Amino acid sequence: MDNHLTVKELPESEKPYEKFLNYGPGALSDAELLAVIIKSGTSGLKSVDVAQNFLNLGNKNLMNLYQIPYRDMVSVKGIGKVKAIQLKCIAELSCRIASTRYYSSVCLNSASSIASYYMERMRHENQEQLVVCMFDSKCRLLDDPLITKGSVNCSFVPPREIFIKALEIRAVHLVLVHNHPSGRAVPSAEDNRATERILECGKLLGITLSDHIIIGDGTYYSYRESGVIA
Repeated sequence: MDNHLTVKELPESEKPYEKFLNYGPGALSDAELLAVIIKSGTSGLKSVDVAQNFLNLGNKNLMNLYQIPYRDMVSVKGIGKVKAIQLKCIAELSCRIASTRYYSSVCLNSASSIASYYMERMRHENQEQLVVCMFDSKCRLLDDPLITKGSVNCSFVPPREIFIKALEIRAVHLVLVHNHPSGRAVPSAEDNRATERILECGKLLGITLSDHIIIGDGTYYSYRESGVIA
């Protein structure tokens, strides 16, 4: 015998739960999915209303989870510190899940596989980040430390920090990966100078810079694929 309640018999705040049980998560709207996380509303607002008000801000969609800073989230009526942290953690989990799908296929000689792995993690960032992928002699990914955040240019890319780490873990190949918050994966003059600097330093130490990949919004640029790095 089916004992669960119908949607009409449930309190308004619990309707997304019943909808999930009856039809699965795909049947829930964006606001209803967020309402499950938010759980409770506030004075005069149900959890679904709080979720919808949040979605109406900024990009007016789920991209708000990435784009709206924590400090702004907490000022939204019905979303305090705890709920803002939960929403930011959901956003981070979604990025990590997307990256995990591609981890086993990351290949040193395939710019597209590397770009796919970092795309969801970096495309939503509001600041430039530089990650250095470090590979061993068998082209296995050893580590991918975040080197800089905020600006990627000749002045701020620290070769010393990069190569100390590479020597520590005995990496023999490097791939620079950084994002353009503008969404345009087009190399700048500073990107070119930073690439040349790391390339030359690597030659002195016997550590090859195999590629520099710029992540845009759903697109990427590879210095190797473009013939700039042989």
